[in-house]
Amino acid sequence: MTRFIHDKFAKDYLEELLKEYGEIKTSEKVAGEIKEIDVFFIPNQQRNANLQILGLLGRFAQNPAIIEPFRNPASTDEICDCILKLLEIKALLRREAKANKTKLQDSEIPQLWVLTPTVSEMRLSSFGTVQKSDWLTGVHFLPDALRTAIVAIHQLPQIPETLWLRLLGRGNVQSQAIIELQALPLNHPYQRATLELVYNLRENLKVNQELEADDRELIMRLEPLYQRDREQAKQEGKQEGKQEGKQDLILRQLNRRIGEIDAAFIEQIHELSLEKLENLGEALLDFATVADLEAWFNQK
Repeated sequence: MTRFIHDKFAKDYLEELLKEYGEIKTSEKVAGEIKEIDVFFIPNQQRNANLQILGLLGRFAQNPAIIEPFRNPASTDEICDCILKLLEIKALLRREAKANKTKLQDSEIPQLWVLTPTVSEMRLSSFGTVQKSDWLTGVHFLPDALRTAIVAIHQLPQIPETLWLRLLGRGNVQSQAIIELQALPLNHPYQRATLELVYNLRENLKVNQELEADDRELIMRLEPLYQRDREQAKQEGKQEGKQEGKQDLILRQLNRRIGEIDAAFIEQIHELSLEKLENLGEALLDFATVADLEAWFNQK
């Protein structure tokens, strides 16, 4: 049961990170016995320049990609099934190119990335994988014709570039990644949305009666972080409400003292910090015309 909870988290998470960089399809069905691709991503080349913010995951997404994340270590059969999906997609693209009388470009064929929390050296050896010098440790490539790599999340170096993949790991690997996620600047474009997905994962796991040890530990590690974030959000909400109330009060006072002010001044007032609003609240007691307000903004 928990495997499906983690599967949904992985799909939602990857979709959240990649959606602005191209077309993303989750649970995409392919031919043969009905199979589903977890994440099929087709990049928008005009947005590729921004992918570097996603580190190693962004490098995966520079070209068409099939991403298959596993909660448990991927077995030999599961990896073979992923390769079969890739081959079926390639065959479909070839048929479409033939029907359209065009040549299928190599760059149009997706690369398969199998994300597994751990993997044994014996399993890697059985697929004839190699590690390329221009890629980070933990990314194991099958022979080039297969367009496939096995990503051993537990082997990835603990650096910012791998954070977005380590969040899909297990145990201490995932816990450490969550700590790093929480420590990102508040204005990071993916911090808040990713934390919310992690908290949703926590809620979904809590209602399950048959949790694995890793999941129980994850819930315990997330509990204080969740409570702290919720308290911070509550305080921020109070602060925001106080600031909005102060803005409304100052606008009413200005309208009474100097008449209706134009939209440009209103916008400037909305951009003021609470401290600046307090200063303006004191200064406006001496205002007689709009020129006084303009002068205050010019000297602040």
